[in-house]
Amino acid sequence: MTAPEPATDAIAGDEPQPAPGATPPRTPLIARAAAELVGSAALVAIVVGSGIQATQLTQDVALQLLANSTATVFGLGVLITLLGPVSGAHFNPAVTLAEWWTARRGGAGVTAREAAVYVPSQIVGAVAGAILADAMFGEPLVKWSTHDRSAGNLLLGEVVATAGLILLVFGLARTDRLRFAPVAVASYIGAAYWFTSSTSFANPAVTIGRAFTDTFAGIAPASVPAFVGVQLLGAAMGLALVAVIFMRGETDGGSPSA
Repeated sequence: MTAPEPATDAIAGDEPQPAPGATPPRTPLIARAAAELVGSAALVAIVVGSGIQATQLTQDVALQLLANSTATVFGLGVLITLLGPVSGAHFNPAVTLAEWWTARRGGAGVTAREAAVYVPSQIVGAVAGAILADAMFGEPLVKWSTHDRSAGNLLLGEVVATAGLILLVFGLARTDRLRFAPVAVASYIGAAYWFTSSTSFANPAVTIGRAFTDTFAGIAPASVPAFVGVQLLGAAMGLALVAVIFMRGETDGGSPSA
């Protein structure tokens, strides 16, 4: 081991940056909103664009889903790594609202004002990302999806996918492992593409954005309200699981442990 550098040699710009998934309180809100908008746009562009590319390269639906999920895993990991230190890299109203709820109950998270800025930014970004993907592949810029996803088993898949995502994100926060968020969250979403019947939207903003494209990743507008509703239900269930599984212990004196 080498000896630590003297305190006088520290440089002001060398302070540790917030881990991905954290919400840095000193970052200007406009910067965080921009990060959420750009990140959501990029995420949907990746999902929709890779779906279009996959259908152009093969007619095998399994290969199409493999290509789509692989691109999403790598793209999401990069976006969380890049933008996590700015906004927390939510890109998802379910995550933002769950953070707001935990903040109301004394935990770390966004305020109501911040949530009111984050959520519209995420939705606008998601719609812009779908339009951008369509433009890159010569598709109509806005064409409502005709891909019906209203079956009950798909809605159940969304509850499971969203609950698992919230459990993962807030479980990492409770155990001080948010530094693993880029790999862990991207890996979970990639796995959930395959183990959930809905292919794991798990994100109200992404769901809304994907209604604007009549391509492989699209969802019919009529299916959106139910998807968003069960995603919010899944988020609530995920928070309940976090409270039970990561319940804070007590010291011998009966007070909560640190």
